[in-house]
Amino acid sequence: MKQVLDFEKPVIELRGKIEELKKLTQESEMDLSEEIETLEQRLEKLEEDVYDRLTPWNRVQMARHPERPTTLDYIHSIFTDFMELHGDRLYGDDEAIVAGIAKYKNQPVTVIGHQRGKDTKENLRRNFGMPHPEGYRKALRLMKQADKFNRPIVCFIDTKGAYPGKAAEERGQSEAIARNLMEMAGLTVPVVCIVIGEGGSGGALALGVGDHIHMLENSTYSVISPEGAAALLWKDSNLAQNAAETMKITSYDLKELGIVDKVIPEIRGGAHRDIKGQAKKIDQVLQESLEGLKSLSKEELLETRWEKYKKIGDYTTLPL
Repeated sequence: MKQVLDFEKPVIELRGKIEELKKLTQESEMDLSEEIETLEQRLEKLEEDVYDRLTPWNRVQMARHPERPTTLDYIHSIFTDFMELHGDRLYGDDEAIVAGIAKYKNQPVTVIGHQRGKDTKENLRRNFGMPHPEGYRKALRLMKQADKFNRPIVCFIDTKGAYPGKAAEERGQSEAIARNLMEMAGLTVPVVCIVIGEGGSGGALALGVGDHIHMLENSTYSVISPEGAAALLWKDSNLAQNAAETMKITSYDLKELGIVDKVIPEIRGGAHRDIKGQAKKIDQVLQESLEGLKSLSKEELLETRWEKYKKIGDYTTLPL
């Protein structure tokens, strides 16, 4: 059974009534075309009212939707000849991050992304999309390989955060994330990052240092989850909705703040409503990004990347 979010229940119920009338029309000789047309017009207006006026918390819920497309869904829809590579050559493989080589418009690229599961069994195997250090080191290994062979890099971001367990800390979680940030800043090939779901904390940022950063309309990107922020600020994680309203974590907020380059529109009702249609929207933006970046020399690429991050945020130089 498909999961329905609370705010979209009226839309789902009306859609169900329309389907019932269509089925009744097929099974009998009754002509219900006028009633169906009236309900479809009402449905269109209702969808507009619901989905075009989503609150920040609504968008958090959409980003977490269990049926939301994952990195592998987009890889198989946008790229060809994908060959997944495994392991960090130090400890092991981490299935919370998928990475490999593919072709994009007949051009070799390296694709890396967080990978969640579609059900409980797969989520356990993928650690709910929360990488261990070996996942980030695997990503970095392939980034360096891409740099060596002059392949553009595409990163899909979708994680609540890096795995905070004892074993991950023992294997150097913080160092792995910090090294990715440093190394990505110095890559001499184009790097395009796309937030497709949740972009949480350093676990997301470890794949997020790019020349262009794009976000799906109903994705989020923040230093901490709304629940975590509420627990810290008000000692009550149940106030997560209040935190989401004030944290500026939606795609439109981050575009206004200059952190995100483009907001990629979603299929009305969420990306899970039409994965192929959503992939086409991502494909269009990705093509524009890579076309714009490939004309830059390595020196220009590094300089513009540095300028991009230098402009984010406000700071004041204090007198000596």
